[in-house]
Amino acid sequence: MKVLRSISVLYLLILLSCNQKQIEQEVKSSNGTIIPVPFNKVYLEDQFWSERLETQSQVLLPFALDKVQPAIENLQKAANFLKGIEDELPFPHRYISSDLYKVMEGAAYLLMENRDPELEKQLDEIIAIIEGAQKEDGYLYVAHATGVGSAQKSMGDQPYSYVLHSHELYNMGHMYEAAIAYYQATGKERWLKVAEKNVQHLNRVFFEGDPAYNNGDPVNQAPGHQELELALVKLHRITGNKLYLEMAEKFLDIRGVTYVPEGEQYNSPTYAQQHLPVKDQIEAVGHAVRAMYMYTGMADVESVTGRNEYDEALTSIWHNLVDTKMHISGGLGAMHGIEGFGPSYELPNLDTYNETCAAVGNVLFNHRMFLRYGEAKYMDVAEIALLNNVLAGVNLEGNRFFYVNPLEADGITGFNHGEAGRSPWFDTACCPSNLARLIPQVPGLLYAKNDREIYVTFYAGNTTGISLEQGLVHIEQVTNYPLDQKIRIRIDPEQIMDFKLKLRIPGWTGDQFVPGDLYHYLNHLEQEIEIHLNGEKATNISLDKGFAVLDRTWKRGDEVELYLPMPVRYNVSHDSVAANRGRIAITRGPLLYCAEEVDNGEKVQNFKIGTADQEHLPVSYFNQGPLEKSPKINIPATTLNQPKVKRSLTMIPYYAWNNRGEGSMIVWLPGDD
Repeated sequence: MKVLRSISVLYLLILLSCNQKQIEQEVKSSNGTIIPVPFNKVYLEDQFWSERLETQSQVLLPFALDKVQPAIENLQKAANFLKGIEDELPFPHRYISSDLYKVMEGAAYLLMENRDPELEKQLDEIIAIIEGAQKEDGYLYVAHATGVGSAQKSMGDQPYSYVLHSHELYNMGHMYEAAIAYYQATGKERWLKVAEKNVQHLNRVFFEGDPAYNNGDPVNQAPGHQELELALVKLHRITGNKLYLEMAEKFLDIRGVTYVPEGEQYNSPTYAQQHLPVKDQIEAVGHAVRAMYMYTGMADVESVTGRNEYDEALTSIWHNLVDTKMHISGGLGAMHGIEGFGPSYELPNLDTYNETCAAVGNVLFNHRMFLRYGEAKYMDVAEIALLNNVLAGVNLEGNRFFYVNPLEADGITGFNHGEAGRSPWFDTACCPSNLARLIPQVPGLLYAKNDREIYVTFYAGNTTGISLEQGLVHIEQVTNYPLDQKIRIRIDPEQIMDFKLKLRIPGWTGDQFVPGDLYHYLNHLEQEIEIHLNGEKATNISLDKGFAVLDRTWKRGDEVELYLPMPVRYNVSHDSVAANRGRIAITRGPLLYCAEEVDNGEKVQNFKIGTADQEHLPVSYFNQGPLEKSPKINIPATTLNQPKVKRSLTMIPYYAWNNRGEGSMIVWLPGDD
């Protein structure tokens, strides 16, 4: 791995030098707005994330590619049908193609870490199949292209006749994102051209009118399952074509205007956020994944256009989430049935839903909110959701998954689509395929910039090159965050230059683990955040929107050291959350902890913890087994049957639970005071 990383760093430096003019043009066109430093400009080198990327590459990706073979076969049958080649017809399915596209997107990100010729060849072969399954006019949806779509009512009888549930546009959104990632990773345009051909088709059919569809009248309806909107903005960013941005705006602005469904549950107006125009929506309702993708698209449009039509809705919805509807893990969508949002403060633990995809959407939404408003609190939420709910969605081995993410398990009750533990795959495989694509995107979450500012938004060992108005800045970050509290950053500008380096000071270093009114630390602990510059303690550093600002003239070899103290913290929730009254959750740094039966010898629901000894609790690490190198904390506790006998309760990071067999687990423990 060390040899591969050295080659990757060398490749990065060559790539940055070759593309410097292109990068500088990108900066100048940003007009001072914050833009992300893309994944293909950042190379992860730390233990925490590199091991996960290795697992993605060696286990999860090949495992997932094998699981999505039916989608590939369906596309091949569609291609044969369109070419007049005799073959059996594909089976009708609304969204199986989207799972393939997400897995391929994840594969594209991994190609930037390790340019694997065999994997690239495999993806090229699949891309050729996808291209063959696209009709000449750009339409790409297996079921209707081959005439088998009418076999399922949820698809409609013909193309775009049941946009509410057909997933035609949802599939294409995921295909756009995958095609973009593959283009960024390899420079190959073939799949990108397939995507653009489909976009042109959608513009004709939905907004201009195409004689071959809907009797020639514009469909003029928003997708039932959002995703296309954010993908269109991303396609605009990579191609510069303004049509794609305009289409994203149109699809958002017609939602709840040109069509409002009538019905209950899955056909209710709120289920897919079609109850009001998006600019007038003020709270999170309906299906959580659809909602988060839509909010992400709204924030994207505002960032790129600079218009302010969604600002009030976005900030109101964000506060509604973090103040009343988000679990401490960053999980969203507590209600079964609609897989979505319930009433405010309805946050059960044992029987909550918290779909893994919703946590993925939480990361995407808050990252876009940061890009829009420049406030660290959004990246605080993204970090909590990523490190806790998202990472919990896949086991440490990389081949078993959670669809549902409870904060308590009794080891008996089925919560994961009827199972008590993890599953190797699902009939609806949106969650494992989302994990296949999000974890490799982490490099693209680490930095952002404008003309003369560099934002360090996440901490992880990495190397990158970031081009500012005055030139290129090479950065090396060394840390074992989130397990360790020290971060060292080396700054190597190509020439002496003035710019601002903005370091996110995580909200968990203050009075609460995650922003909002739902959770806060039980006791205040004095802890000093330190920043050292070239070995000297830095003073008079300003704080701007949650970022420590180092505004100075930088030269090659400058070093910044950031120390973020990580004591063990006790958390309580808002009293309106009935499930958590009288209960305590344990956190350290950005990680949420839980207790498992395997470590404690009995049902963890039998334990109660006190608060008197919460300061200076030691942290140790597993030295063998599936949790090797993972931290653990021993908490003073008692049990219900022996309340006077002092016990030690072992707690592990929530992301690591259910890796050693089935058994009970709990996050919110009753207090014994």
